[in-house]
Amino acid sequence: MEITSANLQLLRRGYKAAFQGGLTAAQSIYQQLATVVPSTTGTEEYGWLGQLPGMREWIGDRVIHGLEAHGYAIKNKPFELTVGVPRTSIEDDNYGVYTPLMTELGRSAGAQPDEMVFNLLKAGDRVKCYDGKAFFADNHPVKDATGKPVAQSNADLGGNGPTWYVLDTTRAIKPLIFQDRKKPNFVSLTNETDANVFHQAEYVYGVDSRNNVGFGFWQMAQASNRELTQENLWKAIKAIGGRTGDGNRKLALRATMLVIPSNLEDQAARLLTNDLIALPGGGTENNTLKGRLTSLVSPWLD
Repeated sequence: MEITSANLQLLRRGYKAAFQGGLTAAQSIYQQLATVVPSTTGTEEYGWLGQLPGMREWIGDRVIHGLEAHGYAIKNKPFELTVGVPRTSIEDDNYGVYTPLMTELGRSAGAQPDEMVFNLLKAGDRVKCYDGKAFFADNHPVKDATGKPVAQSNADLGGNGPTWYVLDTTRAIKPLIFQDRKKPNFVSLTNETDANVFHQAEYVYGVDSRNNVGFGFWQMAQASNRELTQENLWKAIKAIGGRTGDGNRKLALRATMLVIPSNLEDQAARLLTNDLIALPGGGTENNTLKGRLTSLVSPWLD
């Protein structure tokens, strides 16, 4: 191909189309457990993350509830992925071999939110959430009916197996937050005066974006590394359902999702789809977990 501005523009359009195809085809699942929050600044403050009061019978004047202030903020991070195409490959009409690479650029950009969200979930026993405790912890502070602080736990991590998670994903704010400042953008440096072309005889194509992840409400999540059994799964489900907020107010949460690494997929399928469940001493009984939760498998949790 002759190196002209018109030909380089045609090539860029072709590469961008391949990139967009990969981006569109990426099978993202992070939206199932993370609320997507559009961002307009470098850092978004989530000081309102705390406990919203429930409705009350209107007797007399309104009771104005102040939201508990928390210093929780998510700072957007820049991300990029860049590849180079030698000038000689274009001159020798070998530019087509780079089209799959541009598709992979798009796929990688589309998969990035999954990687970020599930990696954060996996680190939930170490990374702090809005109340200053690790997202999965046994000492989240909540006030009882008298206003006295008591500890609540959303972590059952006394085992030694792979960690699995039970979530309530029905609320407007899900257990995790994906903060989206700038969507993946395809960019290039192909002018003859660009340093990469002049010095290295290489045309550069890439993608950049800005985003980050954080935690929402710990009350909507339960983590366990004990064996994935009917008994332990029901224990996690009931833990979420029994959660209370300040003043011992019922939160009316209901577990809806089981999130697992790929090595627990077969066990989860048996627990959630079989009509009968095997008993430890032999025999079977009706499976009370059938259809109770949806399962979500992520290799990022392996």
